[in-house]
Amino acid sequence: MGLFDTIRNELVDIIEWVDDSRHTLVWRFPRHQNEIKNGAQLIVRPGQVAVFVNQGEMADVFEPGQYTLETQNLPVLSTLQGWKYGFDSPFRCEVYFVATRQVTDLKWGTPNPVIMRDPDFGPVRIRAFGNYTLKAVDAKALLTELVGTDSSFETEEISELLRSIVVQSFSDACASSNIAVLDLASSYAELSEQVRQTVVERVDDEYGLDIPQLQIVNISLPPEVEEALDTRSSMNVIGNMQQYQAYQMGNAMPIAAANPAGGLAGAGVGLGMGMAMANQMVPGMGMQPGAAPAVAAAQAAPPPPPPPAAWHVAENGQSAGPFDVNGLAQAAAAGRLLPTTMVWSAGMAAWAQAAQVPALAGLFAPPPPPPPPPA
Repeated sequence: MGLFDTIRNELVDIIEWVDDSRHTLVWRFPRHQNEIKNGAQLIVRPGQVAVFVNQGEMADVFEPGQYTLETQNLPVLSTLQGWKYGFDSPFRCEVYFVATRQVTDLKWGTPNPVIMRDPDFGPVRIRAFGNYTLKAVDAKALLTELVGTDSSFETEEISELLRSIVVQSFSDACASSNIAVLDLASSYAELSEQVRQTVVERVDDEYGLDIPQLQIVNISLPPEVEEALDTRSSMNVIGNMQQYQAYQMGNAMPIAAANPAGGLAGAGVGLGMGMAMANQMVPGMGMQPGAAPAVAAAQAAPPPPPPPAAWHVAENGQSAGPFDVNGLAQAAAAGRLLPTTMVWSAGMAAWAQAAQVPALAGLFAPPPPPPPPPA
C-alpha cells in the first residue's frame, strides 16, 4: 500500500448509521482519529437525525437525507472552526446519530402494591402493569442530559428511571381519580392517558423524550380481596338466603334417604331436615294472601298437635336421632334396631334397652301364629 492510499484511508468520505438494533437511542460514528474530508457524504436515514459536536459544543443538526458536507450546510461548525470562505483541508468533528423512531414494547409495573382508598372497601392495595413506547424529540437535550460522551446509549440505561416516573404518575392518578375498585377495569383508557400526559411533562423538557403511547394492561387486587368479591357476588346471585337453604335441604333429603350406608344417622338427618322445613313453612300458612289483620286473626288455624316423642338411639358409641316411633318401627323391621339397643327420650332418667321401654316393647313382640285352616 502506497503513501497516498494510506492518507486516503485516513479520511472519512461517507458518514452513515445502519441501525440493526431496536433499542439503541444514540450512536456515535466511530471516527478513530480519522478526519472528515471536504465534500464527504452524510447519509441520514428515516427515523434518524445527525448531530455534529465540535470540542464539546453542539453544532449543526441534519434531518433525514443525503448531504455533501460543505460550508453552506455547516454554518454553525463553520463559525466554530473559523471558516469564513469555505474549507479545503479535512477537519475533525464528532458525529452522533439519534434515533427518532418509536421504541416499542417497553414494560412497566408496580414493584410494590399501591394503596388507594375505595368508597366500598376502604383502603386497598392494588398492583398494575402495562407497556409504553419511547421516542427522542430533542436530540440536543438528550445528548446533553443523558448521553454525554458515551459512544452508544440504549433504552435499558433509562428504563429504570422511566418506570419509576410511570409508577409515581400512576399512583397520583389513582389517588386523584376517586374511581372505585370495581370501576377501574372500565377506566383503563382514561387512566392511561392521564398517566401518559404526566410522564411526558417530566421527560419532554428535561430529557428531550416523548411517550407517544402508554397502556395499562391490568390492575389486580390482593387474593383475599378478590376472594371477598367472589363471595359477595355469590351472595348477590343467591338472593333470599332462607329460600336457598330450604332448596338445599329439599335436594339433600332424597339423597340422604337413598343412601343405604347412612343407617339410623341418615334417617335422623332426613327427619331433622323435614322438621326444619316444616318450622320455616308453618308461620306463613296461617293467613291468606291479601287478608286484613282482623280477618287474618279470625282465619288463624288452631295450633298444631304436640309433636310425637323424639327418640335417640345409641349407635356405634354415638347418639343418633331424633326418631319418631314410626321410624324406629321401620328400623326394627329392617333389623337395624334390636331389643338390646340402648334408647333414650325426654323424661327418661337414663338410657335403657329398647325392649324394656313400655312405649317400644310392642316393636319386638313375636308375630301372631298363623290362622287355623278353614273347616
